[in-house]
Amino acid sequence: MKALPTADYDALVVGGGPAGATAAILLAQSGWRVAVVEKKSFPRRKVCGEFVSATTWPLLRSLGVAQSVLAQAGPEVRRVGLYAGATMLAAAMPSPRVGPADWGRALGREHFDSALLARAAKAGATVLQPWTVSRIERISGGHRCTAVVNEKPENGGARTNIDLRARIVIAAHGSWEPGPLPTQARRLRPRAADLFAFKAHFRGSRLPLGLMPLLIFPGGYGGMVQTDGGRVSLSCCVRRDVLEAIRCAPGIASRHVGAAAAVYAHIEASCRGVHEVMSGVSLDGAWLSAGPIRPGIRTLARGGIFAIGNAAGEAHPIVAEGIGMAIQSAWLLCERLTAHGDAALAADASHALAAIGREYEHSWRRNFVTRIRAAALFAQLAVRPATASQVVTLVKHVPKLLTLGARWGGKAQSLRSFPGQHRLRPLP
Repeated sequence: MKALPTADYDALVVGGGPAGATAAILLAQSGWRVAVVEKKSFPRRKVCGEFVSATTWPLLRSLGVAQSVLAQAGPEVRRVGLYAGATMLAAAMPSPRVGPADWGRALGREHFDSALLARAAKAGATVLQPWTVSRIERISGGHRCTAVVNEKPENGGARTNIDLRARIVIAAHGSWEPGPLPTQARRLRPRAADLFAFKAHFRGSRLPLGLMPLLIFPGGYGGMVQTDGGRVSLSCCVRRDVLEAIRCAPGIASRHVGAAAAVYAHIEASCRGVHEVMSGVSLDGAWLSAGPIRPGIRTLARGGIFAIGNAAGEAHPIVAEGIGMAIQSAWLLCERLTAHGDAALAADASHALAAIGREYEHSWRRNFVTRIRAAALFAQLAVRPATASQVVTLVKHVPKLLTLGARWGGKAQSLRSFPGQHRLRPLP
């Protein structure tokens, strides 16, 4: 194993997805020396609903990526719907009316993430890809982080490592994979209620233009949306015990189909709306899967290490706010880091970093706790057949509850900054 020379940075960002790339852009634009370590090569597909809500567009315009994203994104999503059993409903999508791009749209993560990370590099951030951070060690004046990459076969397949020194570390690695870093979760024992996520693209769907329906089926929930290139993205979550039962069901086990195909057959059989709009579609690429997912709130700041995106906290995907929360959480953290200026990067910045952590947590909770709790409630109701049927019956009588639910989930709440002076402001 050979080592490369040590590189010094003001901030090291672990993960180059929407949260990590946003943080890198904002800090690099503020004159910080930033490195991003991303373990995957881009473009890459990812399990995700792909929806970018209206409240995120002002931030994307300030990041300098809105124009390129809009050029590729699917149509404006102006209605939210519900497909459950024989029920097919639609209602207006709430909009905060924040600017010219104030309706949500969807874009494949292979395009969205690539655009953001390329913008980070253009802003001056160093991008190490595909590299993995295998260790974070506290040292005087900051952290030493070991990054590792597998070299190409023509170089003998040797593993190369490099030590990166940074005053602060920003964890943007997501939450689904356990690992050795202090912000990564440890592997937990399997539970019947664990949720596994699946996602695929389809062509030839008859999903009505501008409609994003919520799918409720026995043991899980999901969503559909028109994304780029005329494709429809279908993503879902299903309980572990239900997934096992589905795969053993007559007609499924005998066909020896994979888990994703079994779940899709279960959804189509359970939701008349899915059966109608997806009849005759063709699969565009392979199914993706991930999990178990662990929604909830995690440690946001500790000893100069800050968590953003799903590493900080994750809402149940039922509210389709993952991308928005990732970008917005990065914005809130960088707002506080740049507001403290040189104090955040001083040789002895412990007091400043502690203050930044408290302020960031205050802003984060102010923006996201309500939607995380709402998402948890919606998800619990949806995955239990008895409560799901009651919810569907209620929504059939009052369809506007779909609009209200989308509002509770964060679709109309613009980002609220920390009280007082701050330096990062979305463009009008």
